[in-house]
Amino acid sequence: MDSTRVDRWLWSIRLCSTRSEATDVCRGGHVRVNGRPAKPATTVSIGDEVAARVHGRDRVVEVVRVIDKRVGAPIAVECYVDRSPPPPSREPSAAYAERSRGTGRPTKRDRRQIERLRDRG
Repeated sequence: MDSTRVDRWLWSIRLCSTRSEATDVCRGGHVRVNGRPAKPATTVSIGDEVAARVHGRDRVVEVVRVIDKRVGAPIAVECYVDRSPPPPSREPSAAYAERSRGTGRPTKRDRRQIERLRDRG
């Protein structure tokens, strides 16, 4: 097999959990093949670079083997080379306003300080 549909390939290598999810990701404009936006029927072949935003994470993979049927995870991993950026850290990036319980409603000054904290983050 020389090429297959990008939605079918994303599903078969297990980046998307269902074929309809892979189709929706393509229709939503979250998939690019070799830098160009891809529709679900766009074909991929060996050597193509597929960039997709799946499950809130950007994934960049290179096609090493073309498959169109869903296979086990160990075989699916052999079909692509993952060039994705590392996932973001799970550390909270912005400070948040914390008030002691039972202190009542925030005053105008308190609200301004809370808004300043929100604007920084």
